[in-house]
Amino acid sequence: MNDAFEFDYLVFIGRFQPFHQGHHHVVKLALHYAKQVIILIGSANSPRTPKNPFTVSERTAMILGSFEPDDAARIHCIGIPDATYNDNKWLIGVQKAIANATATADASIAIIGHDKDESSYYLSLFPQYGSFMVDNYQGLSATPLRAAYFGDDAKARSDASAVLTDTSRAFLDAFRQTAHYANLKREFDHIQSYQAAWRDAPYPPSFITADAIVVQSGHILLIERGGEYGRGLYALPGGFVDQGEDFYHACVRELIEETSIDIDPTILKNSLITSQLFDAPKRSARARTVTMAYYFELPNSADLPQVRAADDASHAFWLPLSQLDASQMFEDHYGMICRLLRI
Repeated sequence: MNDAFEFDYLVFIGRFQPFHQGHHHVVKLALHYAKQVIILIGSANSPRTPKNPFTVSERTAMILGSFEPDDAARIHCIGIPDATYNDNKWLIGVQKAIANATATADASIAIIGHDKDESSYYLSLFPQYGSFMVDNYQGLSATPLRAAYFGDDAKARSDASAVLTDTSRAFLDAFRQTAHYANLKREFDHIQSYQAAWRDAPYPPSFITADAIVVQSGHILLIERGGEYGRGLYALPGGFVDQGEDFYHACVRELIEETSIDIDPTILKNSLITSQLFDAPKRSARARTVTMAYYFELPNSADLPQVRAADDASHAFWLPLSQLDASQMFEDHYGMICRLLRI
């Protein structure tokens, strides 16, 4: 162990989907310059998707297994939930995680990382800590590694495997034999086919949708998605806006089509609390999709309106708000709900 460390703790923030040699290089540097290394593993509350295929425990095993036991003992892996549309909530989670993992209030702490792309904006969000910038090792990024892993190009898979750590490679080889991989592969293929259908368009496509957030008596109306994209995840009722249709009427139409909700249209309209546009460029994996969400608060009642799944929903149901779980929610719908309900 180095007897003249520059820092008590270096903090490395990432998603590590999967953990590769570039990540390993950064952690090795952190171990050289700091007594302890804190690795904050993002998207801890995300469901399995082609973008976030591995759980926090799986990523932790890949990370710790890539180091000798003495080094691994100095690495502390902590899952950090996403807080879509609420940077302050995410920052509070990071600050609390660092505070809980550090031994003393006067410890020297710095964030280690490199300016990779717009996803690295977080590096400027921690003025209370120092910064320790490093080069991007061989220009590695996990995004093309995931594409190769779920794709059908054998050479690309081989090239991607070569830049994984031995532990990560062994894990991914074993994971490929699981039902989880089969489900993710099916969804990945669907996304690829969806994007291929628009490849010859003169401009990258953008789509407009509308979603309904309907709450009554502490319950929220959700659907379970059918189809290949997001199958089994809980989602807000909603869908694409038709030609000649405004956002509001598209929202109401999709709400009725997907849930068959038994409600007077006038009561529904009078229950509208607010609406908001959600336009994060990468909120949908298939294509740029902008949505307008409408929040309806129905009058309290001992009886919730009857609902029945239809259209492309496999199930429609009322869920107590206390049971909302980001790890079960489709795309950014959990963040949208939190934003409009202020929870």
